[in-house]
This record gives sequence, structure tokens and C-alpha cells, in this order.
Amino acid sequence: MKNFAAIVLAAGKGTRMKSRLPKVLHPVAGRPMIHYPLVVLKALKADRVVVVVGHKADEVEAAVTQGTFDYGAVDFVVQDPQLGTGHAVMCAAGRLRDYEGDVLILSADVPLITEATVKALFRVHRRRRGARPALTLTTVMLDDPGGYGRIVRDSGAAVERVVEHRDLAPHQRGIREVNAGVYLAESRFLFDNLEGLGTDNAQGEYYLPDLVALARDRGRAVAALTLSDPTEVMGVNNRAELAAAAAIMRRRINTRLMLSGVTIVDPAATYIDDGVKVGADTVIYPNVHLAGRTVIGGDCVIEEGSRIEGCRVASGVRVRSHSVLEGSTIGEGAVIGPFARLRPESRIGKGARVGNFVEIKKTALGKGSKANHLAYLGDASIGEGVNIGAGVITCNYDGEKKHRTVIEDGAFIGSDSQFVAPVKVGRGSYIGSGSTITKDVPAEVLALSRAEQKVVEGWLERRKAGQKTTKKKGG
Repeated sequence: MKNFAAIVLAAGKGTRMKSRLPKVLHPVAGRPMIHYPLVVLKALKADRVVVVVGHKADEVEAAVTQGTFDYGAVDFVVQDPQLGTGHAVMCAAGRLRDYEGDVLILSADVPLITEATVKALFRVHRRRRGARPALTLTTVMLDDPGGYGRIVRDSGAAVERVVEHRDLAPHQRGIREVNAGVYLAESRFLFDNLEGLGTDNAQGEYYLPDLVALARDRGRAVAALTLSDPTEVMGVNNRAELAAAAAIMRRRINTRLMLSGVTIVDPAATYIDDGVKVGADTVIYPNVHLAGRTVIGGDCVIEEGSRIEGCRVASGVRVRSHSVLEGSTIGEGAVIGPFARLRPESRIGKGARVGNFVEIKKTALGKGSKANHLAYLGDASIGEGVNIGAGVITCNYDGEKKHRTVIEDGAFIGSDSQFVAPVKVGRGSYIGSGSTITKDVPAEVLALSRAEQKVVEGWLERRKAGQKTTKKKGG
């Protein structure tokens, strides 16, 4: 869209959330609520964006400016004290007084607003038939409009004013059309009339919807876009509404992925964050969580109960049931799990296998290598074609510092071996089962560190005889 600025209202405390976290920073599908209106504004290429902050303003500003997403140039202004939506726009007016164009007003606690709806609002506001309205607002029809400001229309069905719920006359309580809280105003009308807002209402606040009556009093038209889907403008004021908004957002995400060629066996039981990317022909089973900046290639299988966060997963990977992957990179055709854990900064090579109850941390496991069960590999560099037996541990921490273990290509590591880092195993070497390796092992040798096995003849008979003697003495 061309020639518009935007104001995002994000100052409220959100008392009903009962939280130390500012309301607009509560997550919906992995992103803070304020993320979604800002993304819409970036997509529509707003000329300027002003965010009105108040409660814990520093936290809200940091989330916008220091997060992983680039929202473009965003200006901030503090609303203190917080005296209503009209007062919030008054606070932002100083940053936009010189702006000539339209001003879009969104709320940061309305995360489900879409780019398509905002474009439709612009079409209504800028249509060529007749005089351009001074103000265009969004409305919805609700079966139970309790608590919302009602849209009062004149005999010609034009919007006349908005009456807040607390200020309704008895004959107005049956009105089902309510104000959805998204506005598009001509800048000169908006900034010239903000001072005309009063506080003659039950809350004693400056209500932005009062601009509707001001426009009509000045002979200006007011237009409305009535939305067919009320969830788009659903405000989030408590934890129950937060969960409802998150469910809707997840449904949108899952639908978009399925339409792109991803199989989601049970969309209602699959939790995929905003921004996650999944390739075609990947199959996702129920109770999978895909979070953060995760990218999954095509032809993968993610089995039930697995959680993948901040990972890059190449094509053809299979993540078996109940595995947890964090901040790791998985190569093409690798198999992870079941019940495996990859901790951050792990790299699993092409065709490698990480089996059940294996934990890997800050470790590179080379192409075709495998650790099929019951191992801990931390701070290690493991080459290609290495076999890691059951019960293998890299002892990477000495109580003060972490140390690395290096195992070169083709090595065979017998079960129940421990590597006291820093230590290196050369190419092609064998480590006998039950060994504790404390020194570097050369290439292509067998290394053992077991105590010699002994057989003690007659020990069992002597033990039994001793037990009988003890019993007789004890009587």
C-alpha cells in the first residue's frame, strides 16, 4: 500500500493476564503478540510506524528492536499515564504531525489481523465513488456482543457513532454490530480533531471511537468494513483468549503447510510455530512440536511426540518418536531416535544414526557414523564411518573446564568405553569394550585398558561355609 503511516497501540498492562510479562509479549505460536501487526505493516510497506508503549516500555521496545525478526524502522513513544485509546493516539501524534496521508491504527493485542483484511480496509477507505471518508473502521456481527462498543447507524444505514458498552442506553443493548478496533483515518482529520475527544464516559478516558461522532458533526463521512470472520479482530485479554488465539494461528500455519505439500496426520494435535519452514512430502505425526527458526527439508518423517527447536534438518531425515532436537544441524538421510536428544551446536552427518537414549551435545557426528543406543557424546568431533557402542561416554568436564574428544574416521568404539578428554583416537583404531581411555590412541591399533580377568577356584564353597558358621553362632 502507498502513502500511509501506522500507529500500534501497545501500552496496556493487561491486568487480566495476571502476569509479570507485558501483555503484548505473551507468545502466540512462538511469537510475541506484537509481532503479528508489525509483520502486516512491514508487508504493506508503511511509510512510518509508531508504537505506543507504556507498561514495562523498555521490555516491549527491546523485544521489537533486539529480537530475531527485522520489522524495519519503528519509532516508539511512551503513554504515561494511560488514559485510553484516544490518549494513546494523542501521544503518537507528535511524531506524525507533519505526515500527509492516511493513518492506520492497530492494536498489539490483536494478533490475528491479516494483510488481506487491512488491504480490504484500504479499498473501502479509498474507493472513488463519492467523497473520501474522514475515517473508516472495522466492525463485526456478534451473537453475544456483551462488553463491546456498539455501532449505531442512522436511518440511511451510515455509521453515526460508537457507544461503549458501559454507556449504552437500554434500547441500544440489542445491537449486534460492534466496533472491532481497527481504524484508518485521514491524517489531517485525525490530528486536527484529537483534542476534541472528551472524557464524558463511565471510564473517564479518551475514547478513540468518539472520532466517529466528531466526523459526523463536521459533515464528514464515516465508512465501515464489516468482517465475516470475527476471530481476525479478537482481542487477547486473558490466558483463555491467548490459548484460543494460538489455536487459530496454529490452524492457519498447518493449513498453509498442508496446501504446500506437507502431510500433517492430525493438524489439531500438531504444534508448529510461525516462521518454521517444512519441505514438500514431509510427514508429521501427532503431538510434534516444531519451534523457533526450524527448517525441515522434503521427504522427512517426524514421528509422534518429538520436539524440534531451532534446527536445520536436511531432506530424507527420519526423527523417530519422542526425540528432542535443539539448535542442531542434521544431514540428509540421517535417522534420529527414538528417545534421542540433540543439544545445541550438534551436527549430524549425512546418513548418520543416533539411536534410542543417546544424548549428543556440541558434537559433530560424521557421515555414516552411528551411535545406536545408550551413549553420551559431549564436546566431541567424530569422523565418518565410526561405530559408537552402547554405554559409551565422553568425559568432557573436569569440574572447571570442558574438553574435547576427537575420534577419527573408521574407528570402532566398543561398548561401555569412557574417554577422559582431552583425548584423541586415530583413524581406524579399535577400542576394546569396557576401556577407559586417558591417553591418545594412534591410528589402526587396538587399545584396551581393562583389568585382567581372574578366576578364583573354590571361592563359592568357602563363602557358603562361612555363611553357615555365622548362622550357627547367631543361633
